[in-house]
Amino acid sequence: MTPRAAPATRRTDPDVPGVVGTALGTMPGTDVVESVTLLRGELGAPHVSFLPLLPARGAAADPVARTAAVLDGLYADAQPHGLRVSGVPGRDSRAARARLAGDVNVLADVIGAESGPDDAPVKTQLLGPLSLTAQLHLHTGERALKDHGARRDIAHSLASGVVEHVRAVRAAASGRDVLVQLDETELTRVLLGRLPTMSGYRTLRAVPAAEVRTSLGLVVEACREAGAAAVALRLPPGTDPRLAGEVGADAVHVAAPTGSAHDWEPLAALVEAGTQLWLGVVPVPPGPRGATGANALAADVWSVWRDLGLPAAALDLVRITPRDELGALGPTELREVIARVTETASMLARTAADA
Repeated sequence: MTPRAAPATRRTDPDVPGVVGTALGTMPGTDVVESVTLLRGELGAPHVSFLPLLPARGAAADPVARTAAVLDGLYADAQPHGLRVSGVPGRDSRAARARLAGDVNVLADVIGAESGPDDAPVKTQLLGPLSLTAQLHLHTGERALKDHGARRDIAHSLASGVVEHVRAVRAAASGRDVLVQLDETELTRVLLGRLPTMSGYRTLRAVPAAEVRTSLGLVVEACREAGAAAVALRLPPGTDPRLAGEVGADAVHVAAPTGSAHDWEPLAALVEAGTQLWLGVVPVPPGPRGATGANALAADVWSVWRDLGLPAAALDLVRITPRDELGALGPTELREVIARVTETASMLARTAADA
């Protein structure tokens, strides 16, 4: 499978590459109106704001429950060992679905109250099918990942349910493009067979790579059929980023390599194939402005970019993000990290234009 051409970033200056910023999804606090309003302000056009996750509100708002709330015909309710998947809704799954619907309504209200033009895309993020299955449990208490049939059913349920979710976010976004970020945070452990069993004494068998590609491709295609303008696959360290292209994703999100240009070569190959590169560049927490300031961060990326022989124009495919989630930050650190993301994106674009 090959990704379709991702939407081009709108440039205000045709000589400056369209590098923009976004963040990963998790935010601190419990006030979704405040969070959405902050993101719409700090990540206004041309940057990418998003429907946030606020896990501090409780179990119904964490990433696993949020994604399980999208499932079609399957439900996840709390048990002592974690969220158990079944075909019967319970109190916890109803709460998670109500919370998600309420958050989408808040997004619609905040966007609807805005004045002035801002047609930048809006992002939503969910767990991918493998990481979701790794964190849901069967009635026995074992991870659903252990059972081939459960893996298949959850992947199909997510693919079906994500259609309604994307359409709801598109309606809330009032005509703006909607991007979907699929977080496969457990994928390295899934592929290498490193997830512990319920007893903790053994590990589950590795899921075959062909099955991983099939499940991911199914959900990516469902997002696209629902009208998503682009689908980004967020991968953990240790997973080959070229998987994103293999399953038809438009973008891959990885933490920026900290080694030599050689470590960037798989990413360069993706860029040359037209895949967007969402780079986790800005440290969390932000740290001192010296080595981690926007100028230094942009210079580091540009230096590697030149070493790889990539053209400045290809920076249109780059999105700058924090290296990690923002949920543990205080208000001052939160704003500083987001500001550093947008400043790094702008500085990288200007540095390339001036080179």
